[in-house]
Amino acid sequence: MNDWPDGWSDDNRSNRYGRGSAGAQPESARVMRQVRRGPAPAPGQDAPPYGGGVPRQPSYVDGQGYDDGYDSGYNTGHVYGTPGGPGDPQGPGDGGAYPRRPAPNWRRRIKWTAITLVTALVVVSVGTYFWADSKLHRDVDLSKVIDRPETGEGTNYLIVGSDSRAGMSAEEKKKLHTGSAEGKRTDSMMILHTGSNGSTLVSLPRDSDVEIPTFKGSESGKTYQGTGKHLKLNAAYAMDGPELLVRTIEANTGLRIDHYVEIGFGGFASIVDAVGGVEMTLDKGFKDKYSGADFKAGKQTLNGEQALAFVRTRHAFAASDLERTKNQQKFLAALAHQVATPSTVLNPFKLYPTMGAGLDSLVVDKDMSLWDLADMFWAMKGVTGGEGKSMNMPISGSSGGNLVWDKAKVKTLVDELKNDEKVTVSGN
Repeated sequence: MNDWPDGWSDDNRSNRYGRGSAGAQPESARVMRQVRRGPAPAPGQDAPPYGGGVPRQPSYVDGQGYDDGYDSGYNTGHVYGTPGGPGDPQGPGDGGAYPRRPAPNWRRRIKWTAITLVTALVVVSVGTYFWADSKLHRDVDLSKVIDRPETGEGTNYLIVGSDSRAGMSAEEKKKLHTGSAEGKRTDSMMILHTGSNGSTLVSLPRDSDVEIPTFKGSESGKTYQGTGKHLKLNAAYAMDGPELLVRTIEANTGLRIDHYVEIGFGGFASIVDAVGGVEMTLDKGFKDKYSGADFKAGKQTLNGEQALAFVRTRHAFAASDLERTKNQQKFLAALAHQVATPSTVLNPFKLYPTMGAGLDSLVVDKDMSLWDLADMFWAMKGVTGGEGKSMNMPISGSSGGNLVWDKAKVKTLVDELKNDEKVTVSGN
């Protein structure tokens, strides 16, 4: 039986490469017989004889074929089906095993991602606010201060650094060179004014000569009449604490204090350590056995112990307390800059320990809010960074070891602060 199509036989096979051939040349490609598209035969009608429906093959002379109505289907995708059409295995409606996945709705995804992020931010912010607010020690009651000046424009903060050793162990007192004296005194006092005309930071030397006025005891409620006696400013704090200190400053300046903020030795050192130290550049080195200071000139990073020694040192300077207040302002500028850097603010592992160390060690007045504290911090950062004015209280001389204020300059300074005007007075 001859398996070859009509007109074909084994004799038709030339010496070509193929089945049963030992020739070296490959067999040319066989052309698949195509079927002209058209309607299927009607029932009972025979299909055309073999070869009858085979169209004439196109000639590719000069790369051109001829069109006799034949459509192979390869150009239109009819053989395998157009995407999504009846022949597409992923098309909808052909029962394929792999239905087409709908395109992602990116607008919806972005919307819900944004909502999730905003919600998380709000929850964290609210939680942080209440956590921070709960840590503030609102122990100072300014309502106990009597005979207060009228409120002026802007806000005045009294910032106090005390030598409080509360909560410190004997080992910590020795390490920080604080001594073991009972009670607490003020090592630094500053008035920070914030307003529409910029911020001003005025340091009050603790050796300032002041008159202790009539006051009401913060604990006893008893009124103590003033005797006209002059003492150093830090003596007012030692006598009756923050309330008498505020009363004394207001009576001697005529400037109303709106808020009170105090930090002790241990808290100050903890804040510095929490931010990883504060970088300072010293023009000259100095030593002080009382504070434990031992610094060389040049750039260096101060840890909590070193920072406390730096801001407390006065015996190493000829100007004593006046030079110390200048160093305190320099250090506060560097500390505020370090706290506000992205490496601290954007790092929760550094930000929360810093906030915790600071808030745990702060003593404020009963009306102080976190917003007031934030306003104070940013104003402090700005003024110590050159965006405001920092100065010492103007001094005219000394009396019995006390520093006497220049009354004329102090009056001008207070008037400018009360009216929230640009400060024109310079200090020592």
